[in-house]
Amino acid sequence: MSKDPFIVPPGTKISLKKDYNPGYTGNYINKTDVEGILEKDIQRLAKFQDVLYAQNNYALLIIFQAMDAAGKDSTIKHVMSGVNPQGCQVYSFKSPSEEELDHDYLWRSAKALPERGRMGIFNRSYYEETLIVRVHPELLKAQRLPDFDITKIWQQRFEEINNFEKYLVNNGIIILKFFLNISKEEQKKRFLKRIETPEKNWKFSKSDALERQFWDDYIQAYEDVFNSTSTKWAPWYIIPADHKWFTRLVVADIICKKLATLNLKYPSLGEEHQQELLKAQVMLQSEKQ
Repeated sequence: MSKDPFIVPPGTKISLKKDYNPGYTGNYINKTDVEGILEKDIQRLAKFQDVLYAQNNYALLIIFQAMDAAGKDSTIKHVMSGVNPQGCQVYSFKSPSEEELDHDYLWRSAKALPERGRMGIFNRSYYEETLIVRVHPELLKAQRLPDFDITKIWQQRFEEINNFEKYLVNNGIIILKFFLNISKEEQKKRFLKRIETPEKNWKFSKSDALERQFWDDYIQAYEDVFNSTSTKWAPWYIIPADHKWFTRLVVADIICKKLATLNLKYPSLGEEHQQELLKAQVMLQSEKQ
């Protein structure tokens, strides 16, 4: 599958409404068309993780951003279902705590970065500081910033984030950034399902419905994020999210293709280590039953 329909080309200006269709499914019609393909990618991802851990040169950071009910949790659950939990950590970033507000806005994300050989998943991220905080600028008061110009702070943060991500990539942390693009109509359907299904009630709160009033503001904020922070070293991918089965297929495919470019290999053993293995083999084979 080509990643071109989903990537935000660095240096261009995109429109979510005009350029990206939330209901797009390519040449596939339904879930059964992709089940075998997705299963193969899940197996490939598990293999890649094993080699990534053994080689211990790179780390992989996967960032998910989306409007509510776009399917971040279920995408993570399904795509990463074959991954060894010991080599993968998921962080869900909610409203910052008092301790986090006493630090710069990148601090809590920086300390959650994956180690070499591991995969880290951010369910929301430092991009919230250019999204929800932009839509609700009153939240800036809680950050107790020195004097700042509200007309310049967002562009300043875009620059800081680009520099931060370039630093990470230069140091071996590969970054994949996914925006799960759900339509307003599909979000409404999923919200209603959460209300009508008792075991899903816990996923919904009144504030979720209230935030829909700011839909257009969020779309504008997201477009500014994509146009300002989709870079050669860390581009954005806008994934159609009205059909969860297709969302999972595309995300898994992009992750596998990215890992394939790293030329991951199991570490080669030196002559001394090889001799030690041979000696150990002889010892084990000579043991009395």
